[in-house]
Amino acid sequence: MSERNRMTRRGYSPVAFFIVITMCLIGITPFGFIAGQRVFAGDSSGEASSPLVLVFRGATMGTTYSVKVSDPPPGDDWASEAALTIEAELRRVNDQMSTYLKSSELSRFNASTSTDWFDVSQETADVVAFALEVGAASDGRFDVTVGPLVDRWSFGPGKRNRDVPSDEELDEIGQRIGQQHLAVRRDPPALKKDIAQLRVDLSAIAKGHGVDRVVELLLSLGAKNVFVEIGGEVRVTGAKQSAGGSQPWRVGIQKPDAASNEIVLAHPMEDSAMATSGDYRNFFEVDGERYSHTIDPVTRRPVRHDLASVTVIAPTCMAADAWATALNVVGPEMAVDLANENNLDTLLITRGVVADVTQSDVPNQNEGIQMNVMGTGSLAVVAERMMATAMTAQAAPADPGFGTRWMPILVLTGIGFAAMLIAMAVGVMFGRKSIGGSCGGLNARTDPDGVSRCSMCSTPSEGCKELREKIENGQFDAKAGE
Repeated sequence: MSERNRMTRRGYSPVAFFIVITMCLIGITPFGFIAGQRVFAGDSSGEASSPLVLVFRGATMGTTYSVKVSDPPPGDDWASEAALTIEAELRRVNDQMSTYLKSSELSRFNASTSTDWFDVSQETADVVAFALEVGAASDGRFDVTVGPLVDRWSFGPGKRNRDVPSDEELDEIGQRIGQQHLAVRRDPPALKKDIAQLRVDLSAIAKGHGVDRVVELLLSLGAKNVFVEIGGEVRVTGAKQSAGGSQPWRVGIQKPDAASNEIVLAHPMEDSAMATSGDYRNFFEVDGERYSHTIDPVTRRPVRHDLASVTVIAPTCMAADAWATALNVVGPEMAVDLANENNLDTLLITRGVVADVTQSDVPNQNEGIQMNVMGTGSLAVVAERMMATAMTAQAAPADPGFGTRWMPILVLTGIGFAAMLIAMAVGVMFGRKSIGGSCGGLNARTDPDGVSRCSMCSTPSEGCKELREKIENGQFDAKAGE
């Protein structure tokens, strides 16, 4: 290797060292990003290879579904069979309980003006029967006949006027609703209404029922570790299998704020179901007043309390789905009582206005929104932990911002770079070697005879000086070269 190449490589070494130090200071390595005590390179999960997880996705009931099977049964055709069976089962749910399909059992029952028994499937009868049980337990606050009110308040599938109906309109609609006018029998399965105009809408319970059916279907096909979600309603069985062992499925609970899409909790679950009901996505405003899509069948109006979100954990997703809606209607105080009476694990998030304590001498100054959390059953401890975390976050100093966070790193980087340049300069001075360069500049080199030559033209530096003097005196002939 030539002397020049060795010098070049030695010149690159401090630069490479500087780049590596700078990357480490800002949290980057040549192999990935440092996150806590783990380095992620390639696989963002940071985990070793895990057993196969099959994922099935699609559309159903006006929303989407997601199914995950961890460590599925062996067999090349099992995934294909499972995918077809899931689709077929969800189509059956729609054919039975959809209010959008005119050919469904429920649509045909609603269109009928007969007050005699109307034959339906066993599944439809079971869902309606459970809905009536939850309605009775919640003093009529969960009512599957409330559809006409939902439509008039502009939250149904029809025309959305987004206006406030009069008391007379609500009274008239009230004559056509009420679960006391609906009856169900299971053997033989059938429905009956004593008001010809009565219609049933199972939107608040059918998705949970669909989740249960998909879970039971996969279990019958030999799966053990299953995660099924339809429109946010979830049920899991078993656990998620990985090379490191078995881990519980985790289900995210979203902060009741449609603008942020922030997950406030990833809750571990095993052999249970979760459903959430909230009023933070679907609402409209008239004259500055907010009207939620959650309609109270008793008052015939949107709810006015400060309960923003209700999460329920139950053995079945149908139960979690129905109870989440019922508790969201009754409000926070009654919801806690109902949850305790029915042994429900619930997480209730309410809105609260809190004044800035630093401005206590000025009432209502700098007011902000605070999320208060309550819980029952196994989620009571979770609620307490979330409240403690929220209070700690409120007491913590505000985010200093990008400039403040990065300023120490930039200062340290600048100091390190300056120190490196000083060290290089001192080394040159004590080594008594001129800095190489073009004609004595950064790119010059010295021959073994001690003559400094330009690396660009190989002319001794003295010759370059004489050449410049001749050019200045007009003694240089461009054609002759001198």
